[in-house]
Amino acid sequence: MLCLAVGVSAQEEDEASNAMASAREAAPFDPTGQWVAIISEDWRWRMITPARGDFPGIPINLEAQHIAEAWDPARDEAAGEACKAYGAPGLMRGPIRLRISWEDDNTLELETDYGRQTRLFHFDGASHEGANTWQGVSTAEWLIAGNASYGTIKTVTTQLRPGYLRKNGVPYSASTIYTEWWDLHVQENGDQYLVVTNKVEDPVYLQLPWLTAIHFKKEDDRSNWNPTSCDARF
Repeated sequence: MLCLAVGVSAQEEDEASNAMASAREAAPFDPTGQWVAIISEDWRWRMITPARGDFPGIPINLEAQHIAEAWDPARDEAAGEACKAYGAPGLMRGPIRLRISWEDDNTLELETDYGRQTRLFHFDGASHEGANTWQGVSTAEWLIAGNASYGTIKTVTTQLRPGYLRKNGVPYSASTIYTEWWDLHVQENGDQYLVVTNKVEDPVYLQLPWLTAIHFKKEDDRSNWNPTSCDARF
């Protein structure tokens, strides 16, 4: 009998080990903690509710423009739709604080004070409930480079309840795919920042994918956490 010895490289062993590890064990950085949005650009659209018709920068089509121009917050509230601006694609651009924690070894939980919303990032690849909700269903994976010293969280959110990309009625549809890439940056003084590069794809209301990047700074002091309802007046 002829026996062949097959060598396994160190890289292959690392990849096999990472495949067996939970998302929490495989994490190249710690995303947990409290984070506050840094709003140093697009202030008039992110800090306050802009006027009707103020929607430059978003590649909407003519149908979306007509819907946005007809926006009526009183009508939304009367219809029980006061939270339409708090779905994931719109909420993340608001003046929010995030609290990120591990619900279990393969699920990250993201809570916001702004709107009291919760989104779960599922790393297990299985199907999950959450269809037609403001936060939808989010799958997640670690994109790890080299020897696992650096990595990115990629999240893809689908099955969203139709809502607003901007609080003044700019719509997104149930067909929207919201993709985020989460990167950690640590400054020399120890300050930590999350940079969330995101892409909104909506075949119903967008002419092109809408690409932006938003930034969050980690807070050691949690006393500023002040949850407000999604139907609160701002």
